Amino acid sequence: MHVRVPIGLPEPTYREVLEVLSEVSPVVQAVPPGAAVVELRGALRYFGVPPLRLAETIRVRSLARLSVDLRIGLAPTWAVAATASALAPEHGGIVLVEPDQVSDFLAPLPVEAVHGIGPMQARALNTYGIHTVAALAAMPLGTVQRLLGGRAGRVAAERARGVDPRPVTPKALPMSAAVRHRFAQQELDGAAVRARLLDLVVELASTLRRREQIARGLTLQLDFAAGTRWSKTLRLSEPSAHDEDLRTAAYRLMDAAGLQRGRLTGLLLRADDLVGAHAAAEQITFDRGREMRLRVESVADRANARYGKGTVGPASLLRKAA
Repeated sequence: MHVRVPIGLPEPTYREVLEVLSEVSPVVQAVPPGAAVVELRGALRYFGVPPLRLAETIRVRSLARLSVDLRIGLAPTWAVAATASALAPEHGGIVLVEPDQVSDFLAPLPVEAVHGIGPMQARALNTYGIHTVAALAAMPLGTVQRLLGGRAGRVAAERARGVDPRPVTPKALPMSAAVRHRFAQQELDGAAVRARLLDLVVELASTLRRREQIARGLTLQLDFAAGTRWSKTLRLSEPSAHDEDLRTAAYRLMDAAGLQRGRLTGLLLRADDLVGAHAAAEQITFDRGREMRLRVESVADRANARYGKGTVGPASLLRKAA
């Protein structure tokens, strides 16, 4: 069973959805930020009901407890179930694909509708006149691999035939927090990009402090106009949720990207490997300037919490005023 939650669902509510799923099956794999996969074989034997009945039960529980409607796909494999859930109604619903219906279900779909076939791969296939899953499934494996590459071609050919050997591995939602910015148009100005990155740093750091967490790592993801993506993770020297520390790490990541005239469409900044703020020792420092900036930071948090987000700007700007 592949489950999709509404776009933009808050992380705490997403975690509650995962708990609802775990009541039916102990084998639940979180696929953040908005999906999960559930192995139902044991649950079907235990409850003695058909898959559709289990899915209906989960959907009703999620609606009753959390006011969250789910899009659910049921199928013999992960990829087919994910394809089915994507075709469920936007407001919530269930799509069931029986084992003997997999070929008929996939055949008329456009290749980009299959889970695991990305937009760039779909465009490459379309260029050679391959628009439907039926056409892709009929192609020899070697031909698909020449068009898409070795591993990508094999995966695409398998998914078109409904084959997906991946098991569902129990996995809780990773302890992370992320913020994103989408540019209204393709951005070439490095100064403008760094300004938006600083905004993300302040927002992310404020979120961590509000949740009383600190990050051990930071990940920067850059989305480009061509549909490509660059991502890199940096381990922090000391776990932190302070603007200054996260800003330094974020700028190091941006420098590592080596941008020159890259046309950016979006930024994502993620704090990784989070732990409770109480779990980290506070480093003694003799840097009076830093101590003053951290005090200003706590005052800014209280002001923003009381009067609204953005009332007080980034700590780096306040440092100049101090």
